[in-house]
Amino acid sequence: MLFFYEIREGIRIAFQAIRANKMRSVLTTVGVVIGIVSVTLMGTALEGMNRAFDESIESIGADVLYVEKFPWMGGGDWWTYRNRPDIRMEHATALERYATVPQAVSPSAMAMSRMSFRERSVDGVYISGTTHRYMEFTGTDLLYGRFMTQAESESGRPVTVLGSEVAENLFNVENPLGQTVKINNQSFRVIGVLERQGSFLGLFSLDNQALIPMNRFLRMYGHRRNITIEVKAGSLELIEETKEEIRGIMRRERRLEPWEEDNFAINQQEMLTSTFAGISAVIGGVGFFITGLALFVGGIGIMNITFVSVSERTKEIGIRKSLGAPKRSILLQFLMESGFICLLGGIIAIIIAYPLSLIIDQVIPTAMPVSIVIIALIISFTVGIVSGFMPAYRASRLDPVEAIRHE
Repeated sequence: MLFFYEIREGIRIAFQAIRANKMRSVLTTVGVVIGIVSVTLMGTALEGMNRAFDESIESIGADVLYVEKFPWMGGGDWWTYRNRPDIRMEHATALERYATVPQAVSPSAMAMSRMSFRERSVDGVYISGTTHRYMEFTGTDLLYGRFMTQAESESGRPVTVLGSEVAENLFNVENPLGQTVKINNQSFRVIGVLERQGSFLGLFSLDNQALIPMNRFLRMYGHRRNITIEVKAGSLELIEETKEEIRGIMRRERRLEPWEEDNFAINQQEMLTSTFAGISAVIGGVGFFITGLALFVGGIGIMNITFVSVSERTKEIGIRKSLGAPKRSILLQFLMESGFICLLGGIIAIIIAYPLSLIIDQVIPTAMPVSIVIIALIISFTVGIVSGFMPAYRASRLDPVEAIRHE
């Protein structure tokens, strides 16, 4: 009980000292404010990037493999990849026919085109050729309408499912279902609209697209076009088995000899996840090192001011010790004072960092959950305790007689 009483008394005296020296207390927090603002903004940026990445990566699917000409990551000789033969529809047909492990196989391709409805038009829309199996590969749902049927997919009928952004731009408040739109000067009937998905890794909006049957896409943009083949393993346990079966079928279709390297890539979500984790760790490490320097400078300022405070109140310390105040009571008093000055700086920093994070969010995604706020405040209080320990310890060791004589 005595210990808690001393803590309460230390907090009371600390607040009295802070109120008595308001201007000095505020100026002392400037270095801490800069450091905590930096820590908070770095944390919000990393949190926002992680959330945006997780949302984007969900659209890929953990159990989906992508047979493509280029690997997603891994460097290598770009010119070698560039000279690889394109992935063709016949490869997708072979995988559909011979693969036994995968749950589903679907070819896809993308082009950019202009879309119009009556007098309204939208430029730069991503036209995605796909099949009736598209919904099996993504976590996307339809906002309204339906998706293309197998018959529509295989026959290449002129039907389309719009992304939410395209639907809003072309139809505003009108119901798009059953309406006819123009894609590359060809007419398509709108049969559905996808739910809002956001952007993929910040590269392009998944809502700025229109899905059409793959066979229709190839008629419009050319059959000799490079495509992507999506293969759904069905479960994470079947990923490696599916990958090996795909590799075997693709090597046979490409007529590769046993000693020749693959001239295609089998990409999966794990490649992006591991690469992003490494990049995020490097960015976070560099950022927190820089903000650590700012906090270190702020901590030095806190230490100097606490030394000044101890020097100014040496006689007070001597009187308290002569009346029986133990060393730990003096120690707690100055630790609480430096800790709460830094905590005040942390609160000011949060107030400054929040609107700044909203501005930064216009450029890169940010997020400020309660956990980041709590961590920032804990860091600021800890910096105060650590910075104030040396002068507080010195104050607690003062000889009461010498302290009372101090002028």
